Amino acid sequence: MNKWQRWHIDRPLFLALCLLSVVGMFVLYSAGGENTPLLIRQALRLALGFAVLVAFAQIRPETLQRWSPYIFAFGLALLLAVLAVGSVRLGARRWLNLGLFRFQPSEIMKLGMPMMLAWFFAREPLPPRGRIVALGGALSLAPILLIAKQPDLGTAALILGSVLAVLFLAGMSWRSIMFVLVLAGMATPLLWTHLHQYQKQRIETLLDPSSDPLGAGYHTIQSMIAVGSGGFFGKGWLNSSQAHLDFLPESSTDFIFAVFAEEFGFLGILMLCSLYLFVLGRSLLIAFYAQDTYARLLAGGLALTFFMYVFVNIGMVSGILPVVGVPLPLISYGGSATVTLMAAFGMLMSIHTHRRIITQ
Repeated sequence: MNKWQRWHIDRPLFLALCLLSVVGMFVLYSAGGENTPLLIRQALRLALGFAVLVAFAQIRPETLQRWSPYIFAFGLALLLAVLAVGSVRLGARRWLNLGLFRFQPSEIMKLGMPMMLAWFFAREPLPPRGRIVALGGALSLAPILLIAKQPDLGTAALILGSVLAVLFLAGMSWRSIMFVLVLAGMATPLLWTHLHQYQKQRIETLLDPSSDPLGAGYHTIQSMIAVGSGGFFGKGWLNSSQAHLDFLPESSTDFIFAVFAEEFGFLGILMLCSLYLFVLGRSLLIAFYAQDTYARLLAGGLALTFFMYVFVNIGMVSGILPVVGVPLPLISYGGSATVTLMAAFGMLMSIHTHRRIITQ
């Protein structure tokens, strides 16, 4: 047994994540205005994230399965606590203040939701019957609504995406999928009336950002300028005029992809997307070879949730999706999302490496 197997680490996936992190550090240094303290803080958060990955990789899938309902219940209780005593920041009640630090309980639900649904459907024969699908959907409704109420539509959309991913992997019929889509379409007018004004503006300016160039459309216009000005080869590292001249808002977090596109161009985008696709493909391969229903559904759900992170962020920056607060995995500056993501990859590695030990 080599050192990778001893620590239950999948080498190809781990090295790809390391490469993404290195790319992220280079881009962040430029996007953050060559701010060394910012880079050091991000390095410490990445170190914590990789430590969490290694820790979760040691936990056997059977243990994860037993813990699933308790993690889900704990996350739901914390969301209720946020509703009652959560800290307000920038008009949103999303954080719990624990004195030394604050954190978003919605991050726990990014793991708890797919874990709970995988546990739920693993107890039933697949493909699931309509009644079981309905129960699974009802189980998902409370955390999604609580997160949307904060308001945090970006995280709510990601968790909804993880729910749909697990349902799809569980064998939900196309008839049921179409039924859900029709219901969603019918509910759109009702959902629209419950959106905040700024959320409505973001959706409206998606179709025509120039209708409010200094307001709701400003982020989209500036990010599209940055992406387009990169050309094929880009302007070069540290040469993003949009970020350095402060035209691009949130350049080190939500809109860091625009900085990357301006500096490294279309060729750089192809290379970054290829790296993301490799991580996704490796994660789906782990799901394919998983040894039981729970592991297969959990691995597949986590893999597709990672894909949605990437798709939503790049779509938002490119102007094809509304602006929501979804970071670019391992590239954007941030701690909570990074740690949650690395915990998910630790689970994936546990599913893969423990399967090897069992089948030898």
